[in-house]
Amino acid sequence: MAKESDGRGARRPDLVWLFDLDDTLHDAHRSAMPELGLAMGHYIERELQLEKAASDALRRRYWLRYGATLLGLLRHHGVKAAHFLHHTHQLPGLEARLRAHAPDIAALATLPGRRYVLTNAPRAYALRVLQTLGLLPLFDGVITIEDMRMFGQLRPKPDARMLRHIAARLGVPPARCILVEDTLAHQKAARRIGMKTVWFKRWVRKRTPHERRATRLPTYVDCRVHGLRELRQRLPGRPRPPR
Repeated sequence: MAKESDGRGARRPDLVWLFDLDDTLHDAHRSAMPELGLAMGHYIERELQLEKAASDALRRRYWLRYGATLLGLLRHHGVKAAHFLHHTHQLPGLEARLRAHAPDIAALATLPGRRYVLTNAPRAYALRVLQTLGLLPLFDGVITIEDMRMFGQLRPKPDARMLRHIAARLGVPPARCILVEDTLAHQKAARRIGMKTVWFKRWVRKRTPHERRATRLPTYVDCRVHGLRELRQRLPGRPRPPR
């Protein structure tokens, strides 16, 4: 995990924002997901010697069951995490496709407290995205899948034990953490340990049956926003707006 910076969050050092990366800080479905999906499919086809249809079904099943395709490959096929992450996140031409929302970027700098990126992506990819978009100086640290190892095993989001461990490493109780995420399963795990949750929907596509049915705000989500400028009006302790 990257070291903290020189106090951008000094006004509220006890408040920690945890921002997802893909489809939260940038439009990953436009810039990365199509190529990433192809790379993962080719990797599984090659390493497990599967046809494309079987590879696609396996990848989808592991993503729905474990929250990350990699976890299924680790548990059931003995794939090496570093090998998988390296070969699936090359993404030639990524920088030219990256897109963020300028008002959202400006809003990040105004948030009180410390700010961290918390992503299931590998470090090399996360830093590549953040540096290209000019976002890296706005964060006190970047927590990637390589940092989500407990008891010798990878435990990425939505693992609640890992989220509790992250809060402890940052020196705050979970109740002083706010997770800003596009994925509802991750929000649910965060709420279980007492974190505040913000469902960020600017770039959301309805990917799972639950997300397709989620016309009302789930009980484990504190608020739903479509832009980061809304976050200052939704700080913990403020009255909730009508749902």
